[in-house]
Amino acid sequence: MPDTLPVHVNREELHGLEVPNEFETTDSFEIRLQNHGESVHVHLHLDDALSEVARLDANNHHVEANSTRSVTVDVVGSPPARGKLKVVTAYGATTRYVDVVLEEPPEEANPVAVDESLSKPQPRERPTQTTQMGRSNDLPLGPDVLVLALGAAALLLAVIGAVVIDNTVVLLGSLAVLAGVLVAMYLLIE
Repeated sequence: MPDTLPVHVNREELHGLEVPNEFETTDSFEIRLQNHGESVHVHLHLDDALSEVARLDANNHHVEANSTRSVTVDVVGSPPARGKLKVVTAYGATTRYVDVVLEEPPEEANPVAVDESLSKPQPRERPTQTTQMGRSNDLPLGPDVLVLALGAAALLLAVIGAVVIDNTVVLLGSLAVLAGVLVAMYLLIE
């Protein structure tokens, strides 16, 4: 939020102006024209020193009765700078000056850059087994490994049984176990 320079118009008398003697800021700021009476035209002017680093969109501003109007002063140059802001009402009958000091912004102590991707949930990685050497062999843990190990053991027993017993019923049972293991592997892959 930019700093605000308060200017009170018509508070004590018609075309009266109340401004601070000095205003310090580090960046663009707002001039808040607070009118306490009849509608009025206010003229704002930056002197040569301030005009080198700051800009006003317009110099003349109409402020309705009992209302507030904000005027932005954009700092486009590099501070530090010092100059005067001239505030005029009643076509020059009332004039006030504000010493404006533009200071360098304080340096941030090692700002931390946060990437947008950190605000989004990260996908969870499946844990891996680590060997004694500290290297990962990327074998997934959990029920998938157990199903594959039991399926391989069942397939091995079925093949051994079919070879040793040499029976047609055992051979058909071995083929059924093989089909079950293949279906389980297919379902695990998807």
